[in-house]
Amino acid sequence: MAEVTIRALRKSYGGLQVIHGLDLDIADGAFVVLVGPSGCGKSTLLRMIAGLEDVTGGDVMIGDNRVNNLPPSERDIAMVFQNYALYPHKTVAANMGFALKMRGMDKEAIRAKVEHAAGILGLTPYLDRYPRALSGGQRQRVAMGRAIVRDPQVFLFDEPLSNLDAKLRVQMRTEIKELHQRLKTTTVYVTHDQIEAMTMADKIVVMQGGRIEQVGSPLELYDRPANVFVAAFIGSPSMNLVEGRIAGGMVDVSGARLPLPAGISADVGREVIYGIRPEHLHQADEGLTGTVSVIEPTGSETHVVLRLAGRELTAVFRNRVAFVPGDTITLAPDAVASHLFDKATGQRI
Repeated sequence: MAEVTIRALRKSYGGLQVIHGLDLDIADGAFVVLVGPSGCGKSTLLRMIAGLEDVTGGDVMIGDNRVNNLPPSERDIAMVFQNYALYPHKTVAANMGFALKMRGMDKEAIRAKVEHAAGILGLTPYLDRYPRALSGGQRQRVAMGRAIVRDPQVFLFDEPLSNLDAKLRVQMRTEIKELHQRLKTTTVYVTHDQIEAMTMADKIVVMQGGRIEQVGSPLELYDRPANVFVAAFIGSPSMNLVEGRIAGGMVDVSGARLPLPAGISADVGREVIYGIRPEHLHQADEGLTGTVSVIEPTGSETHVVLRLAGRELTAVFRNRVAFVPGDTITLAPDAVASHLFDKATGQRI
């Protein structure tokens, strides 16, 4: 196991710069998730750590070693891809032990390592099968087993669950988290799915446009997003963000007066963006009045989408509600759970 240290890391393709001087510290044994929209640079960053992309500038350190110029085989990392990358003509056991065979390891030692990893992953009954006889989840376990047997300092996962159906993805993310808790190996995991990030990570790195927007624990990012981008990206349904203006110790939003977040003060007339998560809205006599447009029952919750003054607002009710499309309702935010951002910069106030 080892820490991973990124310093002033840059990546360019010709004149196009896609990674802009990143600094990042990943502690030994941590489970860090890189998350962000498509094209934000998260997979490029992972591939630079792996040695699959050249470094334009800056440093990648694994433990005490600067690995910028080392090939992937010499970085003591193991990578799991979204497409499994298994050899179709080799058995599960042969796939898992192939890298060890290429190193010249003794057959008995390979067998012992493969059987140990198979036991951890529940693959023992499938060691003599070929990939074509396995389900998608089983193939992904084989890919993980191939990484485990190498006993690397760092695991790298590049959207490993994107090819699985929804139910299997939930199961596999639990298995990957349990695997990390068992092995304690430093893990860097890339996903575009912020639910995966929230449920799996010790630390989340939110990226946009080749830059890091915020780093923190899942609940730190959820409870105190640093800017409008993080506020909108983290959470499902996403945070409601409405434009307003400070007026008399309140926030004026299209004529509705909303309470300032607890402990926050701002100059009168300042243009702001008021943020409130859907679960922190409740019915009230005064607040934001809109027309119900969509109702989405999920079983444990009901999501209600309102239209007001050209905007959409989403509320989550944990009790059963009897709204129908076309109803007019008024919602008020919980002031202690609301957020305020500067309209010009998007940064948290």
